[in-house]
Amino acid sequence: MVDGLEGGFFTALSADEWRAVILSLRVSFWATLVSLPLGVGVAYVLARHDFRGKQVLNGLVHLPLILPPVVTGYLLLLTFGRKGLVGAMLDQYLGIVLAFRWTGAALAAAVMAFPLMVRAIRLAIEAVDPKLEQAASTLGASRFWVFMTVTLPLILPGVIAGAILAFAKAMGEFGATITFVSNIPGQTQTLPSAIYSFLQVPGGDAKAMQLVLIAVAIALTALFLSEWIGRTVARRIAGS
Repeated sequence: MVDGLEGGFFTALSADEWRAVILSLRVSFWATLVSLPLGVGVAYVLARHDFRGKQVLNGLVHLPLILPPVVTGYLLLLTFGRKGLVGAMLDQYLGIVLAFRWTGAALAAAVMAFPLMVRAIRLAIEAVDPKLEQAASTLGASRFWVFMTVTLPLILPGVIAGAILAFAKAMGEFGATITFVSNIPGQTQTLPSAIYSFLQVPGGDAKAMQLVLIAVAIALTALFLSEWIGRTVARRIAGS
């Protein structure tokens, strides 16, 4: 059994390749976790409020879906690079450097995945009858408390679905990431970047295919998990 595993699929991956897989999971996890509260807030504002500039905000949220990923990565580099407007201040006052770091990869992945997250959550909020929220407000509950006790439980399947879709999108992010943080093995080389590197060298097709299969397996697992968790939460909400 052990001899078979030693020559098996996963043991054929080198240390750098495993680091690329683990780094992708790490980047995707933090990209999703950090952006989720903002995603819920933006989705709620877009779904429940009408204000001047709403279409501008909606356009900015979905801009990463329209722009070429390399353009998004370049804009991140101009903004959050060491000489960028925000990046220079972060470096000078807080000692935080995002460009060419794994944290920058997480930022790029979060930006690219944010529109999918917001859209899923917004659709869930719009499906909630506003009269339920209004009824809670008439009983004296604050807007925040209404959201936490009425809206959030009802949209929880959508929040979970949006978070997992964002995680899967972050796992596959390439263009913005490689532009903003480059492709440094062991530091910023994510799974898509590693696949790209193998495709650029003769005889790298086999290694690239191994990583492709891992990426497909992770993406399918995320999608199945999203469906299962969403249905489970929806049944519990309906049962309560």
